[in-house]
Amino acid sequence: MVQLPLPSSGIERQHQAPGIVLGRPGERDREIDGICRIIEALREAGIGAAKYNFNVLGIPRTTSETGRGGAVLSTWRADRATDGDTLTIAGRVSADEFWERITYFLERVVPVATTNKVRLACHPHDPLTPPGYRGFEKRVLGDAEGLMKFVQIAESPYHGLNFCQGTVAESLENPRAEIGEIIRWFGRRKKIFNVHFRNIKGGRYSFTEEFPDCGDMDMPAALRIYHEVGYDGMIMPDHVPHIDAADSNETAFAFCFGYIIGLFQANGWDPYGP
Repeated sequence: MVQLPLPSSGIERQHQAPGIVLGRPGERDREIDGICRIIEALREAGIGAAKYNFNVLGIPRTTSETGRGGAVLSTWRADRATDGDTLTIAGRVSADEFWERITYFLERVVPVATTNKVRLACHPHDPLTPPGYRGFEKRVLGDAEGLMKFVQIAESPYHGLNFCQGTVAESLENPRAEIGEIIRWFGRRKKIFNVHFRNIKGGRYSFTEEFPDCGDMDMPAALRIYHEVGYDGMIMPDHVPHIDAADSNETAFAFCFGYIIGLFQANGWDPYGP
């Protein structure tokens, strides 16, 4: 799986396909043609999947907080955000306008992906933000309801999600109680193409990103649900906490990979696949 030139970064940072997410006539058509050529090249190279974001706001966060062992945790407290009234170059965007941009893209790209048998995995909006934040009526891919609508546009077995469990949890009132049925909804429909196996403490509009064994969700139970629905893709860490180590990022990721491998082995499954 590779990344298409539709990144998670906000529109103010270097963005390789601004016309697509901003809905600019002409410009978005040229960019979509480029995406289609990449999909065709992936088929020729034998690569069966690509992930992407449909993102203008980037990944909003507030001041980091401290967690277990002094780890620095990425944090979102909507009531502490100071930039909520600052518009992006997109200006004010209604939910209907953003859905039009998504639909325009999917109706042109998904048929190409289907013909070439390349799965397209879209990452949710991280996080769900309050209505009107930075001019957006709603981050439409920021919650399960929006993602359910998304995967039913241009229906195809090659159109689905980079299912970030942490991001989906960020939109919930009670992630521990709610996440299981959401995994089942997408998993039973074969719309999960990749899993970011990430945990949080908190929920809608207020959370910290945690190590997988330290958040509110029952991660062993979640892994069993992915198995239950027949998910056969990758399970990977994402957004690890910053720790006091010579190689902070690498060490934290190593812990998360070890945790995932341990869960597989505890259930008697091969972590590296059949």
